[in-house]
Amino acid sequence: MSCLISCHEINKYYGSKHALKNVNFELESGTTTALVGPNGAGKTTLFSLLCNYHLPNTGRIEIMGHQPGSHQLFGQLGALPQDAQLDPRFAIKHQLGLYAKLQGFDKKQAQQECQRVLELVELTDIAGERPAALSHGMRKRVTIAQALIGQPKLVMLDEPTAGLDPTNARNIRQLVMNLSGEVSFIISSHNLDELERLCDNVLLLEQGNLTQQSVRHHDTEQQQSITLLLDNIQQDTYNKLQSMTGVIAAEQLNKAEFILRYDPKMTPNFDIELIQQLRQQQLNYRQLTKGLSLEQQLFS
Repeated sequence: MSCLISCHEINKYYGSKHALKNVNFELESGTTTALVGPNGAGKTTLFSLLCNYHLPNTGRIEIMGHQPGSHQLFGQLGALPQDAQLDPRFAIKHQLGLYAKLQGFDKKQAQQECQRVLELVELTDIAGERPAALSHGMRKRVTIAQALIGQPKLVMLDEPTAGLDPTNARNIRQLVMNLSGEVSFIISSHNLDELERLCDNVLLLEQGNLTQQSVRHHDTEQQQSITLLLDNIQQDTYNKLQSMTGVIAAEQLNKAEFILRYDPKMTPNFDIELIQQLRQQQLNYRQLTKGLSLEQQLFS
């Protein structure tokens, strides 16, 4: 894979506020990356620098080998700000058609491109509607369609499913999964369960400091843990789990959720043996997952 984004020693100040502090990372093309962190951590600032809305005070950014704002990146990068709004005065097809023309499409091509991106978000039947006639979820999907105009190689989505009902959120997740591989995504979200399903990499920002890691699903270290969600919790459930064959340590996360540590060399079939032991102990499990969740990886 080729290098998609390279950031080296990026610093950004707003007056006396040090928003980004010596940020370094590299992303490969064809990946989907999560950008996570608390409010005020610098996520929007990083998005703004990548989109060339703002300039760093120090450091170097390259996207596909070019500086942000370079004419070589024209049409190669799409972005959806969290609070993106549609113009209430014009029909969806006119608005998307205008953005297509701004990217160099002629009138006929713009109409075709409008049709294409609306098909991607499954909203071809609302092309003639104005935004006021659409639900919040539909408007969000239209703004995502706008970010996909011109088939960019990199698309940055800031809270794409925030405030959406489960159906619309699922549609957007499915769209990202369908396009992954041909499009590289950077997704900022507070929904870690959602990001875990979609992303290969994580950029974690905390008070302007960034750490980067892979979302690990199958590596040896991850398979030394099993996350267990139980239905019937008894007073001695924790002790029962701790005493099961192969369990090195047990940790109770909340009333019904536990992490069990084991040695895959000593008990290579631990997950199967665990299910058998749960049945013997009359403990009904609702979910059994190899490894740690993204939330546990980042914040445990």
